[in-house]
Amino acid sequence: MTARLAAGAAQVDQFRADVLAGLSRRRKRVPAKYFYDAAGSGLFDEITRLDEYYLTRTELAIMRRYAAEMADRLGPQCLLIELGSGSLVKVRLLLDRLKSPAAYVPVDVSGDHLHRSAARLRRHYPDLAVMPVLADFTRDFPIPRPARPPVRRAVYFPGSTIGNFDPDDAAHLLRRIAGLVGRGGGLLLGVDLQKDPAVLEAAYNDSRGTTAEFNLNLLARINRELGADFDLTAFRHCAFYNRQRGRIEMQLVSTIAQQVRLAGTVVSFRAGESIHTENSYKHDLGDLQRQAADCGFRVDASWTDELQYFGVLYLTVPA
Repeated sequence: MTARLAAGAAQVDQFRADVLAGLSRRRKRVPAKYFYDAAGSGLFDEITRLDEYYLTRTELAIMRRYAAEMADRLGPQCLLIELGSGSLVKVRLLLDRLKSPAAYVPVDVSGDHLHRSAARLRRHYPDLAVMPVLADFTRDFPIPRPARPPVRRAVYFPGSTIGNFDPDDAAHLLRRIAGLVGRGGGLLLGVDLQKDPAVLEAAYNDSRGTTAEFNLNLLARINRELGADFDLTAFRHCAFYNRQRGRIEMQLVSTIAQQVRLAGTVVSFRAGESIHTENSYKHDLGDLQRQAADCGFRVDASWTDELQYFGVLYLTVPA
């Protein structure tokens, strides 16, 4: 219990340090990973079911159609590690088809959400070793040792989460994953592809306002966990496509001149000043193949939908 409390305190300290550092910049920002407390994770699950949010249903359609091929690529006795596992919906399509997986390791920063989802998964797969890890996957974390030694490690990284990273950070993460899985290991990677900006902007500005609520929950979390005094009614959600950088940018815009207090620090906002909360890069498959090669992977297979909205790639580290 003491170790768990210490780990929780360290996470809060890191959260506070990251928020203060981000809000002290000339262009204020807060890392997108902090969206996903229990409330944020629940709101994101709602977003994935929205009509405008094509990403999840398109990726699920690809998985339903090609999961057997993907499982064959992963092979028997695979240790499957999912980064940013969320509600564990898509991975079931893989688990249903994998041959004798050594274990499944979901990794997520939202502890309550992670353990609830893992418990549900254990009920559906009683013979599968489900070994959740509460961690920030952008940092080093321990991989549990399953009772049955795996033939290979493979990372499952769905949902186009790689698009939340700036290009240099994405390359760094891919190199870390290559080191994590080792020679002969694999990465099953979901990526959102370039398309009509009107489709992209609608996906991040839904008519029900759920994405806005998700974005504003970041400030509510800072208030709850760090004792800040953000007035959520004085900020508005903004998301738009930056054509030059090929990405959706999500922001929280201050509607008035105001001051916010956090951990003894006063943060001033001008009317119209924003907090940058997320980037979502949209990819070209050819560019991705070149980036993967630079990071130690080769592209063994790729699958897309009929509209070329979304892609799932299987990358391997040459043995």
